[in-house]
Amino acid sequence: MSEGFVLKGDLCFSRASGDLEVMENAYLVCADGVCKGAYQELPEEFSSLPLTDHQNRLIVPGLVDLHVHAPQYTFWGLGMDLELIQWLNRHTFPEESKYEDLSYAEKAYRAFADEVYRGPNTRAVVFATRHTPATLLLMDILEGSGLAAYVGKVNMDRNGIPPLQEESAEASLADTEIWLQAALGEKRYANVKPILTPRFIPSCTDGLMSGLKAVQRSYGLPVQSHLSENQGEVAWVRELCPGAGSYAQAYDAFGMFGGDTPTVMAHCVWMSDEEIELMRKRQVFVAHCPQSNMNLSSGIAPVRRFLDAGIPVGLGSDVAGGSHTSIFRAMSDAIQVSKLYWRLVDESCRALTLEEAFYLGTLGGGAFFGNIGSFLPGYEFDALVIDDSRNLDTGPLDMQSRLARVVYQPDRNVIEEKYVRGKNIFDRPLGNAGFKKASKEEGVV
Repeated sequence: MSEGFVLKGDLCFSRASGDLEVMENAYLVCADGVCKGAYQELPEEFSSLPLTDHQNRLIVPGLVDLHVHAPQYTFWGLGMDLELIQWLNRHTFPEESKYEDLSYAEKAYRAFADEVYRGPNTRAVVFATRHTPATLLLMDILEGSGLAAYVGKVNMDRNGIPPLQEESAEASLADTEIWLQAALGEKRYANVKPILTPRFIPSCTDGLMSGLKAVQRSYGLPVQSHLSENQGEVAWVRELCPGAGSYAQAYDAFGMFGGDTPTVMAHCVWMSDEEIELMRKRQVFVAHCPQSNMNLSSGIAPVRRFLDAGIPVGLGSDVAGGSHTSIFRAMSDAIQVSKLYWRLVDESCRALTLEEAFYLGTLGGGAFFGNIGSFLPGYEFDALVIDDSRNLDTGPLDMQSRLARVVYQPDRNVIEEKYVRGKNIFDRPLGNAGFKKASKEEGVV
C-alpha cells in the first residue's frame, strides 16, 4: 500500500437498502483512496498505518446529491408560490442567461461550490447552463474544491427565452463538442467528469435529441435530465410528442433512457405503471427531490414503488427548487413526504424509514458513480467525521438515535473532516482555491 491510514470512531454505513451497519469505537481503513473495510478490532496487516482516534465522533460515508442546478443557487427561496413552468420562465431562464458573463459566472459558481464544500455532500450530479465557457469554469472550480462531480452543459434549442435558447440543434451540438473536447483533453480533471444534459423534452427538438445520442455513443457519456415533475409539463410533452406513448418513452425513443446509456432522471412524480416498468428494465436512476417537489407544488414521487420495483434511487437537493444543498435535509424531507404519500395517496406504500433514507443519500445515489457511498471493502473512500455533541445534551444516545438527530437537525452538526477518494479535502491550502471550512459555531446548513 503506497498510501493508507486508519480512522477510529463510531461508524454508520449502509450495506443495502434498510440495512444499516453501526459500529461503536471501530476502525475504518483506507488505502490508495479505497476502503479496505470496517473492523471492531484492527487486523494486524493494517497495524502499521497511521491512526487517528476520533473519539465520540460519528463517521459516515460522504453524501451524494443526484440532482442540483449550480446556476440556480443565486436565487434559492424565490418564486416558491409558482409552479414549475411559470417558475422557469420568471426566475430560472432569466437568471441562467446571465452566465454568458464569465465574471458573473465565477462569482456565482464560487458561492455555490463553497456552500457544497462546507456541507456534507462529497459528490454531485450538476446542471450548469448552455454556456460552454461558464460550464468549464464551474468544472474548474469544483475540481479545485476537491469535490467529485458530474457536470453537464445544458442543451435546449426550443421553448426557452432568446438569450438562453440555442440557435438550432446544430449549434447546440457544435457547442457540446467544443465543451467535451476541452473537458476531456489533456487530463484536465481528476474528480470532475462531463455528463450529457438535455434540459428536458420540451426544450429539445427531435433533431437535437438524435444528435445527442450520437454524441453519447461517441464518448460513452452518462445522461441526466428531468422526467414527469409537474402535471402541466407531462401534458405539454404529450402535445409535443404525440407519437410517444409516455414521457419516458419520448426519451427512450432516442436511446437516452438507461440500458447502455447510464441515466439519471430527476423527480419522476407522475409515473404510469408502464413507465415504472420501463425504468426498471432500463435501470434508470431516479433522483428523488422531495423539497423541490413540495416548493413548486409538483407532488410526491412514489419512492416506495420505485424501491419495490428494483429501480435505483438516490436523493437530489434540486437547488433552487430546493432551498438547501445538504442531502441530510433531503433525507428528512424524503421520510416526511413518504408519510404523506402513504396517508393521502396509497396506504399500500409504506413510509420510508430512517435507514432507507440514509441509504438513498449515500449508497443508493452513490451507485451512479460506481462503488460509492458505503464503507464496504473496495468502495472509494468518501467519508465525513462529524461532531454531533450538540445533539447529545439530553444524555447518551444509541447510534441509531444519534444518526436520526444528525439527519433531522443538520444545522447542529459540525463536520471536522471530509474525505473524497481518500483525501481529506479540509486538510489543504484553502486560500488559493477560495474555499473555507465551516467553523464550529457555524455548523452545517
